[in-house]
Amino acid sequence: MKAKFGPGGNSDSFYADGKKHSYEAPLWVREKGLDAYEYEGGNGIRGGEASFRRVGEAAREAGILMSLHAPYYISLSGIEEEKRLKSIDYIKQSLDAARWLGADIIVIHTGSAAKISRGEAMQLAADTLTRALSEFEGTVYGDAAIRLGLETMGKKNQLGTLDEVIELCRISPRLVPVIDFGHMNAMSLGGLFPDADSYRRVFDRIGNTLGDKVTDGLHCHFSKIEYTSAGEKKHLTFSDTAYGPEFYPLAEAIIKDDLSPRIICESDGTMAEDALEMKNAVISLEK
Repeated sequence: MKAKFGPGGNSDSFYADGKKHSYEAPLWVREKGLDAYEYEGGNGIRGGEASFRRVGEAAREAGILMSLHAPYYISLSGIEEEKRLKSIDYIKQSLDAARWLGADIIVIHTGSAAKISRGEAMQLAADTLTRALSEFEGTVYGDAAIRLGLETMGKKNQLGTLDEVIELCRISPRLVPVIDFGHMNAMSLGGLFPDADSYRRVFDRIGNTLGDKVTDGLHCHFSKIEYTSAGEKKHLTFSDTAYGPEFYPLAEAIIKDDLSPRIICESDGTMAEDALEMKNAVISLEK
């Protein structure tokens, strides 16, 4: 199967199985029948080179694809220049960790649009990314093998609609979209993905604007997310029936268009179990 699935961070069941350390996660994920693992650095890149390398070596031995979520406090569009440009240092820290982990992509939140217009926020984010890429050139941080993934966001006061992410990715081939279907659904207050064609349109839009190479192996997040009038409120599990989006239509789109995304599940505590449910849904349609 071309599509790959895995958890973002460690499920409750990981700890229930007596596991304590992230270096135990890749083999545990493989034994569950999954293919990928996203290291969660959202609260900060913690740990030294040796600890990250240990996780990376475990992932190589288990054949698990690695990614890393950069700190949530990165703000490419921050209105205070000193704090905004500090984000470049946080991206560097994330790239260091990604190299040691053997990860091929880091996931970055684009920032806020709460106190300024979305146009102004886009200009600031573009400036931050342009400065970062220029600063990385010719250094270890310029290794284009590690992509900088810009994530679609779920709150209305956040920068990161699909169109905004695509526009920022035009700055450099190293910048790629990370499509969070749950975020997109929450931002639209539900009902965005009723069928396979609605998912296919996302892949088509990216391919038509950034090229088919970007669409191939697209890095994605998926979870059901509760929302309010302001957008995303909290992540849920697949057992929830009140909020979406539903995965089965995406599974249909994957099979119909022979897509090969890597889908990281960010359910609340059941990331591995729900990732496996997604993988099994695609397998069932392949038969």
